Amino acid sequence: MLKFQTATKEDLKLAASIQRRRQIEAERKQRIFNPRFRKIGVDKESLDKQVEEKKQQRQLEQARESQLDENLVRSSHVALLLEKQQHEERRKINLEIEDFRRHYQRTEDRRDYDLYDPQALKKSLPIRLGDDDPRFGLGCAQKFEGEMGESKERLRAQKEERRYWIEKQKEERVQAERDCQEAEKAYQEAVISRDKRAMALDQMERECRRRLNEATARFNRALADEQERRRHCEALLDEEDKKAEIYNHVTGDFLTEAKEQAESTRGPLKPLASRYKGMNPDELKAFRDGQARQMEEIEKMKLEEKRMNEEWDRLMNSHAIIADSYQREMDQKRAETNKKIAEENLQLAEEHKSHQEYLNRVLYKNKPTAAFFEQFNKDAR
Repeated sequence: MLKFQTATKEDLKLAASIQRRRQIEAERKQRIFNPRFRKIGVDKESLDKQVEEKKQQRQLEQARESQLDENLVRSSHVALLLEKQQHEERRKINLEIEDFRRHYQRTEDRRDYDLYDPQALKKSLPIRLGDDDPRFGLGCAQKFEGEMGESKERLRAQKEERRYWIEKQKEERVQAERDCQEAEKAYQEAVISRDKRAMALDQMERECRRRLNEATARFNRALADEQERRRHCEALLDEEDKKAEIYNHVTGDFLTEAKEQAESTRGPLKPLASRYKGMNPDELKAFRDGQARQMEEIEKMKLEEKRMNEEWDRLMNSHAIIADSYQREMDQKRAETNKKIAEENLQLAEEHKSHQEYLNRVLYKNKPTAAFFEQFNKDAR
């Protein structure tokens, strides 16, 4: 009887682990041996898939936005139509209300229209048409026993009374005109008296101003005379002062050029500059001698400076000659060194060329074939 070995949980787990590693290795081998993926470094299929998904998503968004725009336009048209319809219905309702008010709610049909009717006075009757007015009863007290009524005697009495009133009004008007004329006359007299008083006051003011001007003129003339006398006296004093000043200047130390006036407290060699009138012959001779000595010293200093400059020029020329010779020697040595380096480089190039020919013709004469390179990259590791 055959006995088969049963697989345990550890065996199943180990087999699953081996299978998972094999699958990972196969996926890794595909990635490594794929030139496109190895050079780009990313999964192009997944990127293309993402690009396609984004494109589809963008198209869906554009479609949704276009649909929303269409719905918005449609809703706007519907709203405009509804608004227009509501406006039309409102206009019809207002017209019906106006027509109803015009036919069934007129102003003259109101209960209290007689209180504010503008034509009430024109429509109403007079309070009393006559003594036989049927609207008045006994309680109206419009006519009593013993009244004359509309008789001729009453009319004549009324005419006499109106004539008396007219005559009375004429007398009152004449009296009023007379009173007005008297008041006007009194006013004219008051105005004339006021003008006379104003003329008198103006004459008095002119007289006072004339007297005041005369007094002011007298005072100004006296003041002018006093000022003229004062100016004359001041001119005389000023003339005397000027003469005294001229005499003092003429007889003073400044114009007489006295030597003592320039003496200073700081010493005999430091006179006052504002009073100093120059040097005497002895001082002038000493000054000239000092200037001559200074000129001689300056000349000696110039000769010494010229001699030192010439020595410096000779020293600089000798240094320049030495530096020039040294520079020529250094240039010659540098040229010889460059020549030796060029010869060594040429020799090294020849040696390298011969060594390269030995490698290419002797050592590496067998070139590898394609089979040599195909043995590599067989495994992901």
